[in-house]
Amino acid sequence: MNTSIDIVKSENISTPLGRVFAGVFLHGLKPNLPKCKSNCSVKGFFILILLLCATHATFGNWTSFRGNPQLTGVADTQLPDNPQLLWTFQASDIIESTAAVVDGTLYVGALDGVLYAIDTQTGEKQWTYQANTHIKASPTINDGVVYFGDGDGVFHAVDISTHQMKWQFRTDGEIISSANIVGDRVLFGSYDGFLYCLNRENGEHLWKLETEGYVHGTPGVWTQTTGESDDAENYVVLTGCDSYLRVISIADGTQTQQVDLGAYVGASPAISRNRVYCGTYGTEILAVALDTGEISWRYRHPKRQFPFFAPVALTDNSAIIGVLDIMVNALSLDTGEPLWTYTAKSSIESSAVITGTRVFVGTTRGVLIALDLTTGESVWEFATGSSIVASPSVSDGRIYIGTEDGILYCFGEK
Repeated sequence: MNTSIDIVKSENISTPLGRVFAGVFLHGLKPNLPKCKSNCSVKGFFILILLLCATHATFGNWTSFRGNPQLTGVADTQLPDNPQLLWTFQASDIIESTAAVVDGTLYVGALDGVLYAIDTQTGEKQWTYQANTHIKASPTINDGVVYFGDGDGVFHAVDISTHQMKWQFRTDGEIISSANIVGDRVLFGSYDGFLYCLNRENGEHLWKLETEGYVHGTPGVWTQTTGESDDAENYVVLTGCDSYLRVISIADGTQTQQVDLGAYVGASPAISRNRVYCGTYGTEILAVALDTGEISWRYRHPKRQFPFFAPVALTDNSAIIGVLDIMVNALSLDTGEPLWTYTAKSSIESSAVITGTRVFVGTTRGVLIALDLTTGESVWEFATGSSIVASPSVSDGRIYIGTEDGILYCFGEK
């Protein structure tokens, strides 16, 4: 067997190092898975500041899946060294949805179609909203409204103040993709093969783009700027079950890049500077330059050939981290070279989240694990007793995770 690490590098890469985390399956797939210039102007300065701020989750809030529009999975808050269980909440069905946390309230969906609003201090239910069928998509919160899709293909906008539907939009396929929001536009994918762009205020259909397969992952947002201009343009970055990476103008839905990744992608993309990182069912992690569409590098584990399913997580430090079947791997963001590996006792479907110097990820045996970001050593664990498919959410010094027995856990400082 050829055990050499398969990494393909592109020339003239000068991207700083960073960290990436990704998750994949060890066992059989579940049926619900996809089938400045130095004299820059004041205006330019503020654009730069906004872009830098946008790469991290707002302190105290975790407004969407992966924490920010770039889907990096990084929390801008510290957790205690030894998080303690503060409370649990029992939902009425399985929790696969990742929670959003805004202004002291946590929002999460369950498979019986109930969206819960829970007080983060007490763990008490504040209110609920009933969809027609299961909720696997993670909610997104913006300007007092909760946005999410359901298994019937209905996209919901729910007013937080009234707990009532603000508007709905129907697609022709199940919605597992979470929403991303840019300005007055909300974007999400559906199993009918389309990426949708709606007006977030009233649900008006602005445009849609057809792909060649299910859209399972959440669309990411890339803001392109040039050194010659203060202008910036926002693009959607989409990966899907048709094996293509697409870059699409948010303004009008025009596709500007299409890159063949060689295998279909169930995971959401993660975006840092001008690159996107994602894993595929072809057992590879790829880094792709968004402005040119060129593949910067590929990584394939030398021995274990399992598909990558969960999204990648990124920081600005010196490594990329990936979860490979039962393993969490650290890779160089610049080159794709492996740095360290952690081996769990069961497979990992949950997406990793980075907070401070730690990486948190859940396993199918129900263990929430914290790894040292530099060494990959396990520094904390908690056994929930039920499989973890949802991803952790982090807000104001606390971490939240839901399990397949319908229990939501909150950890922090007692």
